[in-house]
Amino acid sequence: MKVLVPVKRVIDAYVKVRVKADGSGVETQNVKMSMNPFCEIAVEEAVRMKEAGAASEIVAVSCGPQAAQETIRTALAMGADRGILVQSDEALEPLGIAKLLKALVEKEGPEIVLLGKQAVDSDHNQTGQMLAALLGWSQGTFASKIEPADGKLKVTREIDGGLETLEIKLPAVVTADLRLNEPRYASLPNIMKAKKKPIETVTPADLGVEVAPRVKTLKVGEPPVREAGVKVGSVAELVDKLKNEAKVL
Repeated sequence: MKVLVPVKRVIDAYVKVRVKADGSGVETQNVKMSMNPFCEIAVEEAVRMKEAGAASEIVAVSCGPQAAQETIRTALAMGADRGILVQSDEALEPLGIAKLLKALVEKEGPEIVLLGKQAVDSDHNQTGQMLAALLGWSQGTFASKIEPADGKLKVTREIDGGLETLEIKLPAVVTADLRLNEPRYASLPNIMKAKKKPIETVTPADLGVEVAPRVKTLKVGEPPVREAGVKVGSVAELVDKLKNEAKVL
């Protein structure tokens, strides 16, 4: 069983994001970049499936600039077998990425597409659902547990009221939630081996997909700075401020 794992290159989750001076976006020059944390979880789960004998090949895919090869190499060091870079300098949106992945699925023929539920930079949480709709495949979103068995997947997913367990037919699209697993650190020998694993580079044009942006960003700004709090001397003063200043009473 082949597993396709899309991975995204984002600003490192522990780096403070800065807005560009002209308000056109966020600053990415000389900023540490890394794999999206939810994508790491998806790669880890695919590797565990292969180690358990449920998967035969793991293909890591990234859509973005040439530098996204670094993210694919990280996935290869974690245990993926080969990589595909869909190189594009356009600002890719969820629908465009879903169309690119659909074209790759038709080319590669995987039985499972396993991806993170969302990216920590855009927080769209749309690509997996759009891809399943375009393919007409089963889908299991926000997965906290995945159990392959007899051509099906049992997916435990996190919902507002607790947990929901689905049994879905293959082929399927599954999006990984935070509690699915704890991603491993790539060992030095695996990092060295990853340098020799193949990465194929294609373009949206090669796949016959149009990825022109449909949304225009007008302005990006910092959130307003919170004002300092004040201490009150009595309950009566607190109630007065809540009523007359904060106007929440």
